[in-house]
Amino acid sequence: MSEILKGKPVAEAIKERCIAKMKDLADRSITPTLALFRVGEKQDDLSYEKGIGKCFDEIGIAIRRYVFDIDTDPEELYRAIKDANDDENIHGILVFRPLPKHFDEEKVKALISPQKDVDGCNDLSLAGIFMNKDLGFAPCTAQAVMEILHHYRIETSGKKAVVLGRSLVIGKPVSMLLLNEDATVTVCHSRTKEIETAASGADILVCATGKTNSIGPSYFNEHQTVIDVGIGFDPIRNKLCGDVIFEEAAGFVQAITPVPGGVGSVTTAVLASHVIEAALKR
Repeated sequence: MSEILKGKPVAEAIKERCIAKMKDLADRSITPTLALFRVGEKQDDLSYEKGIGKCFDEIGIAIRRYVFDIDTDPEELYRAIKDANDDENIHGILVFRPLPKHFDEEKVKALISPQKDVDGCNDLSLAGIFMNKDLGFAPCTAQAVMEILHHYRIETSGKKAVVLGRSLVIGKPVSMLLLNEDATVTVCHSRTKEIETAASGADILVCATGKTNSIGPSYFNEHQTVIDVGIGFDPIRNKLCGDVIFEEAAGFVQAITPVPGGVGSVTTAVLASHVIEAALKR
């Protein structure tokens, strides 16, 4: 039977470390604070915001919410981000993306100071991952993958890791994080030939294609750890699912993350840890 790599124990361990660091900040009269920017009322954004609020309340991190209507002049958002950059009492900035089309998302990412870019979207933050230097923070979801591997003591050094997906949010940064921990990494995408052969030879398979229930038995081997980053709604089964057809993987592979209850549940705890680290560095 496959080991189910649940996210909750990982998230709880991260939160415990966060609470321990909060004591140091309290001694210096510092309250770590996140500036959260949301445009519109997308259900995914609202759900994530609710999860952040609950997690941060448990730890003691403050949130300043900046909410804009979908038809807001983009300059209002840009000015608010600049103000948050200049505010010494704000330690982290998070902008929910994707933004409406009339917003310049590249400009938004560039506006966020790397020291406050707690979700790793700024170019300098990403450069830090690629150079293995402390220039910012990794994207929270990519870091959550690594936290799960660490928590369950899954060895990366010398292992073959295959990442399905090449986005700047997950695929590319998680491949660099794995490479920085001495894995031999192959990145696959929609144009990769014989992708199933590459995937089935992996010791660690990270699935971040964004295509629900698209990865089946031909991608797996019995000694493999499968990290499913995807999440979507399956109308036929009437439930949330990941990229992986879970029923066809569980019981065959060595270990696998569930969806929901896997990577997603760790991401918010990682965000909290990044806000605290940003506060400590300042």
